[in-house]
Amino acid sequence: MKLPGLNIDLDLQALAAPVPIWHAGVNPQDWSAAALALRDGGGRLLALWGTQNAVCAAYVVLEGLVWLELPLEALGGRYPDLAQAFPGAARMQRAAAELSGVHAAGAQDTRPWLNHGAWPSAHHPLRNAGAQEFADAPLQDYPFVRVEGEGVHEIAVGPVHAGVIEPGHFRFSVVGEKVLRLEQRLGYTHKGIEQRFTQLAALDAHRLAGRVSGDSTVAYAWAYCMALESAAGCDITPRARWLRALMLERERVANHLGDLGALGNDAAFAFGLAQFSRLREDWLRLSKEAFGHRLMMDCVVPGGVACDVKRPQREAMMLQCDQLQREVATLRTIYEDHAGLQDRFMTTGRVTPELASRLGLTGLAGRASGQAWDLRCDHAFAPYDELPPKMATQRNGDVAARVTLRFEELAESLRLIRSMVVDLPAGELVAPLSLPAQATRGAGWVEGWRGEVFVALELAAAERQHAILRCHCHDPSWQNWPVLEHAVIGNIVPDFPLINKSFNLSYSGQDL
Repeated sequence: MKLPGLNIDLDLQALAAPVPIWHAGVNPQDWSAAALALRDGGGRLLALWGTQNAVCAAYVVLEGLVWLELPLEALGGRYPDLAQAFPGAARMQRAAAELSGVHAAGAQDTRPWLNHGAWPSAHHPLRNAGAQEFADAPLQDYPFVRVEGEGVHEIAVGPVHAGVIEPGHFRFSVVGEKVLRLEQRLGYTHKGIEQRFTQLAALDAHRLAGRVSGDSTVAYAWAYCMALESAAGCDITPRARWLRALMLERERVANHLGDLGALGNDAAFAFGLAQFSRLREDWLRLSKEAFGHRLMMDCVVPGGVACDVKRPQREAMMLQCDQLQREVATLRTIYEDHAGLQDRFMTTGRVTPELASRLGLTGLAGRASGQAWDLRCDHAFAPYDELPPKMATQRNGDVAARVTLRFEELAESLRLIRSMVVDLPAGELVAPLSLPAQATRGAGWVEGWRGEVFVALELAAAERQHAILRCHCHDPSWQNWPVLEHAVIGNIVPDFPLINKSFNLSYSGQDL
């Protein structure tokens, strides 16, 4: 394969994965040239991460996904900045600098991102292995960008919020109630997950992957297992693929139900919260009955799935889908006819398709701003190649568009679940999986409910007991958190909770 728009041949190694994924080592010139060529050719930056001796980037192209690796031993740990070509790379580069000690030469923003002062700036968790004790140091103020002008003042929100909400700090620069600028400070839920991966056996680490972001446990576990299976050349059974997809769609429905209720509540429509919370609770209870866990945690395992769905549970799912479709259709009519809700939703937190494309907005929020991309449709693997989903898109890019998209995706997931339950193929639940003797790598790529989840996995050779050298889990929130800062500009402060919920991004998934 040759990268589009790039007149140099790269030694691309195909990885054994259900979707087309290639890997290549590059030099600094090719690193920069590839980024520009991919941007100009319509490619997207999916993820950027560091290892002990290299920096890696994954790009989405028409043909699939390209994983480029730039060795840094001879470059003093520095590599050419990608933020000029892909703005979303800025925060990923800041995180890579702190975790792995690799630095983007020429980057404009080099402020700390994950390190809130808990470890010295010279300590890099993925490079300095083992637990270390650090002397207490005075906390340093984070250098927020200040907005000057007559009548401008700052409002600091968080990191502690009311309710069961993950921590994040939001610094608003406002005139009156109108937002001139929002700047986020995240990293409060950094738990050392990527370092912890290197301490686990490859066949056990799917449990940690499923806990990266609890609302996407199926998506992360599937992406990790896909990476491990691609490294091992393992082809799972059709029944296991269908059961994984069934759980993924149930996860999608549960989150859409929760968001639709919360969005109504943020617009002072408590009736919506009550009704959608009731529907979500019933949905989770059936997941518990069918899979043994309300969120289906630890149900996706290397080589397949941990549990089957019996006929009574399948019949219950069919009945529940029918009932839920009727009730959600009624609630959608109520939402659309409610003047107060629509007044709060329409034109609020708008991201134009042009801005969404330039900043790399992805997933559900991206599709609400005209970015017609869904891995289930664009690179469909079983069972989505046999049950092609209908992609829902909107172009207004406001809260109303993101609400409408949730209703449409929820209805489509119910259709897919019915088909999966009826046509579920027979067969074994787990396929044999044996890792090769040599060091190897694999990648997993799954369309979760929030957007595309990506896992890059590097394993040591057999003599090192197939230890995990590096496992990078990427959440779509990395791309979308910066876009939220733009979506809020020009809106009033009281609309921020509504706009924020309409994106519903993961703190834990990007803090790692």
